[in-house]
Amino acid sequence: MRQFVQEIFEGERAFYAESGAVLQSCVFKGGESAVKECSDLEIYNSVFEWKYPVWYSKKLLFDGCTVLKDGRAGFWYIDGLTIKNSTLDSPKNIRRCNDIVMENVSFTDGDETLWKCRNAKLKNIHAKGDYFAMDSENIEIDGLDLVGGYSFDGVKNVVVRNSRIVGRDVFWNSENVTVYDSFLTGAYLAWNAKNVRFINCTIESLQGLCYSDELHLENCRLINTTLAFEYSDVHAELTGTVESVFNPKSGVIKADGIKELTMDKNRIDPEKTIIKLDGDK
Repeated sequence: MRQFVQEIFEGERAFYAESGAVLQSCVFKGGESAVKECSDLEIYNSVFEWKYPVWYSKKLLFDGCTVLKDGRAGFWYIDGLTIKNSTLDSPKNIRRCNDIVMENVSFTDGDETLWKCRNAKLKNIHAKGDYFAMDSENIEIDGLDLVGGYSFDGVKNVVVRNSRIVGRDVFWNSENVTVYDSFLTGAYLAWNAKNVRFINCTIESLQGLCYSDELHLENCRLINTTLAFEYSDVHAELTGTVESVFNPKSGVIKADGIKELTMDKNRIDPEKTIIKLDGDK
C-alpha cells in the first residue's frame, strides 16, 4: 500500500478516487470533499478541517483522527467504516453508512449524527447533541455517554449496554430495543414504541413510557417518574416506589409502591391492567 506521511492536502477533492493507501499525520485543509470515491484506506493521527470530508467510499479506517468544527457533514454514504480513538467536533456526521465500527470516539458537537445507518457496533462513545441515531437499525452499543434530546427516534433492532443517556424524547417511534444496566433521564421517554425492554435500569422521566406496545421493564427503578405508562401495554417488575402511574392500557405492573395511581374507566379498561404492590398476595 502506498504511504503518505505528514502530507498537506488542500483544495476540492484533494484525495479523490484513491485506493489502497496508508496516511499518517496528514492534514486536509480548505476544500470540499477531501476524501471521496475512495476504498481501502487507513488514516492515522490526521486532521480534517473543512466540510464534507469523507463521502461515497468503502473500507475505511480512521484511528487517532480529528474532524474540526468546519468539517461538518462528514462520513456519508460509506460501506465499511471504522473510527477509533478519534474526536469529531462537527455536526451531521455518519449518515447513510453500513457496516460501522466505532470505539473510543467523542462527538463534541454531535447534532444529527448517525442517521439512517445500518449494522453498527459502538463502544465507549461520548456524544453531545440532539437527534443522535435517527432511523438507524441493527445497532449494538456498549458504553454510550450521551447528552442530547430526541435521540434514537425511529430506530429498529438496537441493543444498548452500560450507558448513560440524558435528554427528552429518547427512543420515540422505536422498535425492538433492549437497554441493559443503564441510566436514562428525560421527559417523554419511549413514546409510540413497540417491543422495548429495559433490564436493570434506572429511569427518571416525566410522562415517560407512554403510548407504547409490548413495553417491558425487568428489575428497574423509576425515580422521580410521574404520569408513567399512559395508554401503554406494559409488563413491569420494578424496585422501589413509583411516584405516579396514569391510565395504563393493559399488562402487569409490580412495584414496592405507587404513590398516585390513576385508572380512569372513561379512558381505559382498568380490568386489563393488574397492579401488584409489595405485600399483595
